[in-house]
Amino acid sequence: MALKVELRPHERIIVGNCVITNTDQRARLLIDGDNVPILRERDILTPETADTPAKLVYLAVQLMYISPDPQTQHGTYFNLVRDIVTAVPSSWPIIEGINNNILNGDLYRALKDARKLIAYEEKLRDQYNAAHPEGHVSTAA
Repeated sequence: MALKVELRPHERIIVGNCVITNTDQRARLLIDGDNVPILRERDILTPETADTPAKLVYLAVQLMYISPDPQTQHGTYFNLVRDIVTAVPSSWPIIEGINNNILNGDLYRALKDARKLIAYEEKLRDQYNAAHPEGHVSTAA
């Protein structure tokens, strides 16, 4: 099944191991292929933007997703999630979903679940900041 993607001017997209940058006009692409990783610019994290533990997990899953050998990122990923579960045990159901998708080879779905972990982390940070205005927690790790 083909994927239709519309790119804004100068927007980038990763298709396989290629970065495609749009020109100065909107473009519509039809991408057809099996098991080709595709990531829009808005879904891409870099080491510089992965500034929280959950975002680091997302980055590790993202690297698995676009890598020809995803297992090279497993060690990093499992170390990160071990630390998160130790610090925030209530995150386990989300991490369990990510783990199951990784182990089943569905890295795109694992990436979507990693977004849920980021949202959960933001929710916990917001709750803490509301309850402790003097001890404000920033977004940077």
